[in-house]
Amino acid sequence: MKRAYTDEHAASGVEAPLPEIETWPNQFREPYEIEIAMPEFTSVCPKTGLPDFGKVVLRYVPDRLCLELKSYKMYLLAYRELGIFQENVVNRVLRDVVRAARPVCATVVGDFTPRGGLSTVVTATWSRKRGKR
Repeated sequence: MKRAYTDEHAASGVEAPLPEIETWPNQFREPYEIEIAMPEFTSVCPKTGLPDFGKVVLRYVPDRLCLELKSYKMYLLAYRELGIFQENVVNRVLRDVVRAARPVCATVVGDFTPRGGLSTVVTATWSRKRGKR
């Protein structure tokens, strides 16, 4: 029996090239949190080719670097043409933000619009103390 979803579908977009997320030096040493929201996020389902819509929110505590907003926006906009599952979007964004800015901690929440009567909210968190998501 043939599976509807393949390993290729599952891995789609996880390692695809995306624009670089640039950073700039944080000027403040006291901890503070930054929240960046993309309320009109879009990507593409790798199986059906249909668009996925949602809101992606990043919350992070910067250490030495802050994300440069225009490059982060261009990074997120590149998902419009990318076939990738919603769960992978959230984990990929978190991974790429951590690699770029090396924050104290970071959380990405993807709140995707309902498809077929089901809505999906995916949350991924990383902290330097835990070292993992």
